[in-house]
Amino acid sequence: MKIDTIETTAAAAPGLAVAQTDGAAKAKQQPQARRSRVSNEDRRFKIFSGSANRDLAEAICRHIGVTLGESRMTRFADGEVYFQLLENVRGADVFVVQPTCYPVDQHLVELLIMIDALKRASAGRITVVVPYYGYARQDRKDRGRVAISSKLVADLMVTAGAHRALFMDLHAAQIQAFFNIPVDHLFASPVMIGYIRELNLPDLTVVSPDAGGVERARFIATKLGVPMAIVDKRRTDINVTEVMNVIGLVKGRTCLIIDDIIDTAGTLVKTVDALLDQGAVKVYAGASHPVLSGEAVQRILSSRLEQLVVTDSIPLRDEAAVLKESGKLKVLSVAGLLGAAIENIHMETSVSTLFN
Repeated sequence: MKIDTIETTAAAAPGLAVAQTDGAAKAKQQPQARRSRVSNEDRRFKIFSGSANRDLAEAICRHIGVTLGESRMTRFADGEVYFQLLENVRGADVFVVQPTCYPVDQHLVELLIMIDALKRASAGRITVVVPYYGYARQDRKDRGRVAISSKLVADLMVTAGAHRALFMDLHAAQIQAFFNIPVDHLFASPVMIGYIRELNLPDLTVVSPDAGGVERARFIATKLGVPMAIVDKRRTDINVTEVMNVIGLVKGRTCLIIDDIIDTAGTLVKTVDALLDQGAVKVYAGASHPVLSGEAVQRILSSRLEQLVVTDSIPLRDEAAVLKESGKLKVLSVAGLLGAAIENIHMETSVSTLFN
């Protein structure tokens, strides 16, 4: 039986130990973790991570002041996932950090297998922390003979053994109802609003790129105390949209487009053009999840967008580095937000206080 190791703990893989050493060097440049209500001595509290976004999981642990749980994830020669816990979790309150980002199917299967391993190791409670929920865009039957995959994925997580779920900026808030377990839904807006205020943009108008994002845009516009506009768009096919009309005053103003996902950036670029054609002075954009697939990077580089502000809910692809170098991409960390939510869930205190 041949097993190809792709990720292990530092003790099992020297290569990973080097990566963790590099991470420790970066950590020295960051502010020290605040005083936490949870400590490493609390053996009933543990955080584990899959391979999807280990940097975010480690940042969450630094914020809380605990050590990331030890585990071993390898793959057989044919690609099958093999996962093993390397420490006792019996009766523990366990959190699994794993966004289901690209490659979505691979990371989803990793998450399910991790949940199953924790269940069979007698974990007291298993909370899945999924900053980015893959398959969320298929949340209803908008045409004949299609699947509602977001409901299917919810069923898979619950069947695997998850007792609770923590998400951030779901594509549609009603996805929470697909779960028959408690769900906490966070928003990246507190982090986003702080940065937007630092930019001090003049004559700002917050723009929703479609009708479905009005609530998200209205929340940020209210917090910033600025007006809001809506772009009426018509989707002609998957990842293909046609911008129709701009509803609201944007002439002579700085516009901030607020969305949850930037995938191929086709909608984003068309929205930017529509706003500028209507007389907007400058256009910025903010989104929680920088999927940036296909030709997204080149589209954003060649667009008239001033800057795209995203979070580290999922890792940036290598080709997106040119966006950061050009200044057109700013990445904000949600580790503190997620860490505070994890602490509150473990301590059985309110999570809704984090919405502010």
